[in-house]
Amino acid sequence: MSEKLSRLDFLKTSGLAASGFVLGKTAVAQGRGPEILPSGKLSGRTGKVNLALIGIANQGAGVARQFINSGLANIVAVCDVDLDAKGCQETIKLVPKAKQFRDFRIMFDKMAGDIDAVQVAIPDFAHFPVCMAAMQLGKSVFVEKPMTRTFLEAEILARMAENNPKIVTQVGNQGHSGENYFQFRAWKDAGIIRDVTAVTAFMNGSRRWHPYDPNISRYPEAQPLPPGMTETDWDVWLTTAAYHDFNEKYHPGNWRGWYDFGLGALGDWGAHILDTIHEFLDLGLPYEIEPIHVKNLNDYFFPLETTLRFRFPSRGDMPPCDITWYDGVDNLPPFPEGYDSVSATVDSTIPPPGGVSRQERAKQAGGQPRRPQAGKIIYSKELTFKGGTHSAPLFIIPEAKAKEMAPKLPPVPESPSDHYVNFLKACMGEEKTRSPFQVFAPLSQIFSLGIIAVRRNKKLLFNRETKEFINDKFANSLLTDRPPRKGWESYYNIS
Repeated sequence: MSEKLSRLDFLKTSGLAASGFVLGKTAVAQGRGPEILPSGKLSGRTGKVNLALIGIANQGAGVARQFINSGLANIVAVCDVDLDAKGCQETIKLVPKAKQFRDFRIMFDKMAGDIDAVQVAIPDFAHFPVCMAAMQLGKSVFVEKPMTRTFLEAEILARMAENNPKIVTQVGNQGHSGENYFQFRAWKDAGIIRDVTAVTAFMNGSRRWHPYDPNISRYPEAQPLPPGMTETDWDVWLTTAAYHDFNEKYHPGNWRGWYDFGLGALGDWGAHILDTIHEFLDLGLPYEIEPIHVKNLNDYFFPLETTLRFRFPSRGDMPPCDITWYDGVDNLPPFPEGYDSVSATVDSTIPPPGGVSRQERAKQAGGQPRRPQAGKIIYSKELTFKGGTHSAPLFIIPEAKAKEMAPKLPPVPESPSDHYVNFLKACMGEEKTRSPFQVFAPLSQIFSLGIIAVRRNKKLLFNRETKEFINDKFANSLLTDRPPRKGWESYYNIS
């Protein structure tokens, strides 16, 4: 019998129709969620959430520090395939009593009864199996954006969360607990944001894969593993992905540029730029995705520049809306008149996304206003809004219009908790998460749809009801992508 699971068998065993992508029954957890007591405390605990940290270097280290500093988490375990790495060791020093693991499956086997929730801050492609493993045991999950790599994986996780309401879920788009979240909701409820017809979103910072040879015709050759990391550890790093030899262009931190492992600039920064727009404008999924501009299209890693247009239909009393996404250092969007009249568009707590473009350097040298490398412009029938990323607030432009509208703007509530405390308090029964899987999954799926359109390099038409492309069968196969490696199939079963 073949060691490989065919796509047809994969679809059958997952409860998915082999033709296109038609959802079957939803996934059901094999365990139960933590018991929430009337006092809001987790059963058997002493006022803190027993948290396991999966992924503790790079971004994982930053997330871990937020949980550690919250005072609401008891870190019982840390898990990373590369525990000897400097970033991992720095995190371990902060929680020296936490048990250490290199394989999350072994951690769950030995400590499931001592864990209430997990942090999942590992490469995009590995989010799904780790989240599923945790949820099947009834553990709550905080996972870094963009949630999952494929359309199918986001669908399954959202269904899993919906069917198991005692499991608390949160995606790590931090701005969803900040000023932009509460401002957008207040302005929409007050009718300030209404009749939005178009959105421009952009990320013009440099990416780690930009220096790679655009004419590459194969994956990188094998290199020696980092000190302390074994072939078994590397196999765990790969999880469900097709086998690749170790190379420093994958790990540490370089995986995002490869189609097999990440979602590129769109999945990385789109989660921080488009999240409130997507949720509060009730956009759902697009019916058309078109790659308008792609520079250095490659079969292996993401292009140098991408311009994508997503089209959404009318929703209730809201008109149709187009979102146009721009990434690439020199792929700047058109800026409307009055854009530079307001400069406060940056969330000062977030580091800038990569390098500075030649245009920006030229403008700074000439004394002109500095433009952000990432942000959004929202066009409604009456007003235009300028925004940044994460928690950065929106501003009405031009400045004269902003002054005219100032007396009409409603007060914006302050956030009762940051994104990490919100998750922990939700685990304790005191709050509800603001970015649960059911809310974020469609946005993650939009990223997947956009990347499929780039890889096919053509306009794709999408049926929002059946959740399949109607003009490209091969694009439909990319909704599920290749089957998982043998031994990892169980996380995809839908019963």
